[in-house]
Amino acid sequence: MLRNHEPTALAAVRSLAHRAVQWPARAAWANLKPAPDDSHTSLTWDPDMAALLSQPLEGGVRVGLRIAVHELVFATQSRREALPLIGKPDAEIGSWLDGRLVAEGLKAASGTKLPYEMPSAMFARARDEALRFPAIALWFAAAAEALEELRQGYRRYRPGPGPVRCWPHHFDIAFLVALDEGRAGSARSIGIGVSPGDNYYAQPYLYVSPYPKPDTANLPPLPPGARWHTKDFFGAVATGIDLLALPDPRAGFTSIVEAAFAESMRRLGP
Repeated sequence: MLRNHEPTALAAVRSLAHRAVQWPARAAWANLKPAPDDSHTSLTWDPDMAALLSQPLEGGVRVGLRIAVHELVFATQSRREALPLIGKPDAEIGSWLDGRLVAEGLKAASGTKLPYEMPSAMFARARDEALRFPAIALWFAAAAEALEELRQGYRRYRPGPGPVRCWPHHFDIAFLVALDEGRAGSARSIGIGVSPGDNYYAQPYLYVSPYPKPDTANLPPLPPGARWHTKDFFGAVATGIDLLALPDPRAGFTSIVEAAFAESMRRLGP
């Protein structure tokens, strides 16, 4: 099903979904105690709702985005409401969300200033992209499933892998394998995730990125479909087009992650 839409045709719809997911992020910024890594603003993929959901707010309230149908979700322990976003101005969306948050004793979200700049989506219109929203949602669903399966294999490391999260700043879905306990500042880690696209690649792509950035000389070849990326960030990358061109994209996905992880460990050192 990922092949139904060319990955390079998803840049506009991705930008619209990226902007829409800032509403759950604003609700989290307004109502949750800040975490040092900003994980309080992260979202999780809920396969039953086919939605990215915020971390639970007080009383179990969660705000989310159903990407495939481009609607905002407001869920409590007893009910669920949704607002279709196509054709809705920000003022109307903010008013809808704020009213429900305040009714549950929570703080309004619309006035919350994000601590990062959002890329422009002026070239994209939701009505024009309606048929592509399900396609970008499929990439999130497939990524969440594949990453969760892979995450289990890295539990042998300590402190080990964190949960699979979607980060609203860059809109990637990923988990981080922490490699050092009680080591501040230069603690080593390896991030494994899928971006729906950005200014580096205008399509979804897999990445495996070690931290701190190691020496990048004499990089070995990666499995088919992958390449090393060295501009601004370092890591192994496999674009959606290259992954889907493989005979078995899921097996290729796993092979690329394992090879890149092993090389990252070698370069990070003991």
